[in-house]
Amino acid sequence: MRIPFPYIYRNLLTRKLTTALTAGGMALVVFVYATVLMLEAGLKETLVQTGSEDNVTVIRKSSQTEVQSAIDRKQAGIIESSPQIAYGGDGRKLVSKESVVLITLPKRDSDKPSNVVIRGTSLTGLALRPQVKLAAGRMFKPGSAEIVAGRAIAERFKGGGIGETIRFGQREWRVVGVFDAGKTGFNSEIWGDVEQMMQAFRRPVFSALTFKLADSQQFEAFVNAIEGDPRLTVEAKRETQFYADQSEVMAKFIKYLGLALSIIFSLGAIIGAMITMYASVSNRIGEIGTLRALGFGRSSVLAAFLIEALALAGLGGVIGIVCASGMQLLTISTMNWQTFSELAFSFTLTPGIVLRSLLFALFMGLVGGFLPAARAARMKIVDALREA
Repeated sequence: MRIPFPYIYRNLLTRKLTTALTAGGMALVVFVYATVLMLEAGLKETLVQTGSEDNVTVIRKSSQTEVQSAIDRKQAGIIESSPQIAYGGDGRKLVSKESVVLITLPKRDSDKPSNVVIRGTSLTGLALRPQVKLAAGRMFKPGSAEIVAGRAIAERFKGGGIGETIRFGQREWRVVGVFDAGKTGFNSEIWGDVEQMMQAFRRPVFSALTFKLADSQQFEAFVNAIEGDPRLTVEAKRETQFYADQSEVMAKFIKYLGLALSIIFSLGAIIGAMITMYASVSNRIGEIGTLRALGFGRSSVLAAFLIEALALAGLGGVIGIVCASGMQLLTISTMNWQTFSELAFSFTLTPGIVLRSLLFALFMGLVGGFLPAARAARMKIVDALREA
């Protein structure tokens, strides 16, 4: 004979304080767990969405980032002649030869300096990134000392707003527009004309080439072609994979940090749930004896206490996820250890994170409630009634 659910529900309501404290502890753990997962997901989403699956980025072999890479004009010309590159509507190949450097800019709120990516690009480079939309002002004019800033740069760094000027490369550059690239890493960059940038920084070589494939299936053919060409010392990656690799170090750090925090906090939550359930068993010894005397079996008592623990954990899990979902409203910026540049990104809550957080909460409830439930189930009827 099973113990009815309303009985379990009323028991939780009767002990409002302990129910609230236990569920609150679980909620705190789930909040931390979900927040770390959202942080990792937001970072990956930002960098993966930065690229396009049909685009290919070419950098010097063994370079980890565009900043470290160098491709001379001769090699750039060879790559540009590849038959796998798509043509635009104007009959010209959709390839952008770009220069990427880091400069230091002070932040608006703290005046602390931080590294910012300066990308010398072209109108073709803009065409290759349809996710980049002009939010205010206008695009830079080719051949001029005009630049456009990503939304995160305009909001967070001095000189990044429309009409303001930034000095780098021994020149004054005027911001004529602000672009919005959604959740991509381009929002944390400043763009200008590639030839002007190369002159300013006295760089005779490009940092990278990005182009659109005429057929996405031709990627392997292009890779085989450049690897078999002795004139080239470059490597190619799909743009999505290229930017995903940029987050590898930080993503691993966040993952391991989150795992360590979750283990420490979850141990506390499990002990808290165990103490609560042991106290519940101690206060209800007479009640347990009465239930057994009425014909409820050991398995029914065990199941009732386990369901109570799981209900507390589930309630805490839901509260924790709801609180964590509010973190999506925040945008944070940090240094990408791979590129040493400032990167702004948001917390991202996915159905997978919700499911994992709920399962994590139920696991804590199951582990924390099992021993007290087993103690209640093992009680003999006579002993329980005598101790009541």
